[in-house]
Amino acid sequence: MHGTGLDLATFAIVILGAFIAGFTTGLAGFGTGLVASGLWFHALPAAMVPPLVALASVAGQAVGLVTVRKEFDWSRTMPYLIGGALGIPLGIVALATASPALLRISAGLFLIAYSLYQLLARRKREIGGWGGPLADGVVGMGGGFLGGFAGLSAPLPVMWLQLRGGPSNAQRAIYQPFNLIVLALASIGMAIGGQIDAPVAWIGLFSLPATLIGAWIGVRAYGIVSPQTFQRLVLCLLLASGCILIAEAFAH
Repeated sequence: MHGTGLDLATFAIVILGAFIAGFTTGLAGFGTGLVASGLWFHALPAAMVPPLVALASVAGQAVGLVTVRKEFDWSRTMPYLIGGALGIPLGIVALATASPALLRISAGLFLIAYSLYQLLARRKREIGGWGGPLADGVVGMGGGFLGGFAGLSAPLPVMWLQLRGGPSNAQRAIYQPFNLIVLALASIGMAIGGQIDAPVAWIGLFSLPATLIGAWIGVRAYGIVSPQTFQRLVLCLLLASGCILIAEAFAH
């Protein structure tokens, strides 16, 4: 396709990944990076995936925010944002110096660990307000690092907020604006650092409509389709994708 250097089959995989990732974000409030990474690492050079994930995440999160806009609590979100802002530059530096094999292994291990954690959790454990805003800031820093490194800012705050407990809408109203702001900052940092070059920008532009359409459909499905059932199916796919990524990294 013009400006991207991709053949038609590869471009179709990229668009499919963008659509599924957008739908996941619209439905669950996160997951753009997790789903897109599993497909895009198979079709694109490893260095192109993190900036594309960040761009797609910003688009999907912007659409998904409409579902929780009335629940926003900026006082609870700020520690995560401050930590995230500190973690982003560290992640971008790591991205600029890491090898493609390391990116594949890191993304694969993270996908496996996150998927197994979610799939094997049989009962809900809550820690309430343990650690307070300081702990929230540390978790936000970890999310910012992963956002700058691989566009995966959501999983750490999502898991932490699940441990904190409370209504799912209230949790989503914290991690969704966090993801949007952190990944927007990460995108700017990647652009400054040169990771968002012309081919990445073209692919992101062509993928944008699929991400937005998928996110809009996901938002419409939120509250109708059981998020638990859907997320378990996605987690199984993520687990398989993580295993494949690691196998490919060692095969090269």
